[in-house]
Amino acid sequence: MMAEAQSIETDAGPRSRIGPDRLCIATRSVRPVTELIRFVAGPAGLVPDLKRRLPGRGVWVTARRQAVADAVKRGAFRRSLKSDLAIPADLPDMVDRLMARAALDALAIANKAGEVICGFAKTEAAISRQNLAAVIHARDAGEDGVQKLTAAMKRRDASENVEFPQIRTFKSAELDLALGRANVVHAALLAGRATETFLTRWRDLERFRTIETDAGRNNIKTGAPVTAPRELGME
Repeated sequence: MMAEAQSIETDAGPRSRIGPDRLCIATRSVRPVTELIRFVAGPAGLVPDLKRRLPGRGVWVTARRQAVADAVKRGAFRRSLKSDLAIPADLPDMVDRLMARAALDALAIANKAGEVICGFAKTEAAISRQNLAAVIHARDAGEDGVQKLTAAMKRRDASENVEFPQIRTFKSAELDLALGRANVVHAALLAGRATETFLTRWRDLERFRTIETDAGRNNIKTGAPVTAPRELGME
């Protein structure tokens, strides 16, 4: 396993053959690329490559804030890349901002595709629709409105034996910018390709912000992380 791990510590760029698994330079565990973030040695220093498309020599880190912070602290980027390149001191925050931006951009696309319904009354009505995918509450939403919609969601969940996501990751101001309207507090997401893209990016952001236990960090064989309990979207 160690010989295999050493052989996949770096890659030569997006055109190089990238297998399904890579070595995390922070935890030294092998994981699927879907559970990792690629970082590239660019002319101006280290750059996060969330889409895995940037040219240049790259290394991989488990897609968790703590893993990125550990890689910075331990000098893992410079050691693996064998370069004294500049490492942003706020790299974990930079990755967080980029992932949040990617999720909000995907939400904007879902809105243009007609898959987002805004407003308390419209969201409440949408909860009973067959093509519901998720509900969004602004992080700074009033608890009264959240509780009323949560009760409606629980009734829907119980009737279909399915738990639809309730998202409380973004502030109202962030939702306003993404959706191009003022005072977005509650919104319903309808099933569709654009909504699926948003949900994928939102889940990636949530996993990045979640604390991973040692058991999950060392689960090399399955790559299945074990996470500490936390409320979705709450920091």
